Amino acid sequence: MDQDLQKTTTVRFWNGNRSEARQVYERQVLQAVLEATEAACGECEIEETLEDYPGNQESLVFAEKGHDLFVTVAGNQKFKEGQMIVIPQPLTKNLLGYRLLIIRAEDAGLFAGISRSEELQKLAHGIPETWSDATVFRHNVFNVVEKGNFDDIFDRLQNKHFDYSTFGANEVLGVYENRASKRNGLIMDQNILLFYPFPLVFYINPDLPKLAERIEEGLQSIISTGKLDAIFNAHYGKITQQLNLKSRRIFVLDNPLVPDEFRHLAPDIENL
Repeated sequence: MDQDLQKTTTVRFWNGNRSEARQVYERQVLQAVLEATEAACGECEIEETLEDYPGNQESLVFAEKGHDLFVTVAGNQKFKEGQMIVIPQPLTKNLLGYRLLIIRAEDAGLFAGISRSEELQKLAHGIPETWSDATVFRHNVFNVVEKGNFDDIFDRLQNKHFDYSTFGANEVLGVYENRASKRNGLIMDQNILLFYPFPLVFYINPDLPKLAERIEEGLQSIISTGKLDAIFNAHYGKITQQLNLKSRRIFVLDNPLVPDEFRHLAPDIENL
């Protein structure tokens, strides 16, 4: 790393608009990245913001909110007009792209009987407004109900405004325990697994190229030392068994938003 690399003493990390499980994991990855580069860049504190921004404000996370970096899906269309720096290294082995369903308990038999994607496409999939998932599912001819936000999604599912909602394997357990299970009659489906390329990556403020260099080199360091795998395994090492991924019926979708360098991603349950 260049000797004149700016020694950032604080990084302003936006970690809102996501599940608690993601917040904890992404914070730990960033901390490991910064620690791996301390020798060249000095110590660095994380100034974390957990505030949730409405979808129309997310694109202002750098220009108006004053943050330095955050984590989001590669190809996130909310930021397509910006000049942010993207570090093209998946942080969670595309785990967010393995999607599981939360449904009403009374519909468990209906979902257990689904064997073709066409059957699932006819049912209504509830997605909060501005989430990238909505574009992906519409592209794959699913019946999407894009409305509301993360806070009211399960009230609307309970009230039959749609038939199901999906969440990544890296967050679905926490989402269910902390949110969905608080509503009577909601359960996790045990039979279906959807997949599409949906890697989580770092986005960096375009005015901070030296910070981007530090993050990229730190990531390569924790990958080569096995630290990233250790963090992943600590959080998700038992996820295949916990979610019974190997025995589920899997439906593979196309993600029209993902950058070309990630289009090769395919289901790889054995290596999760």
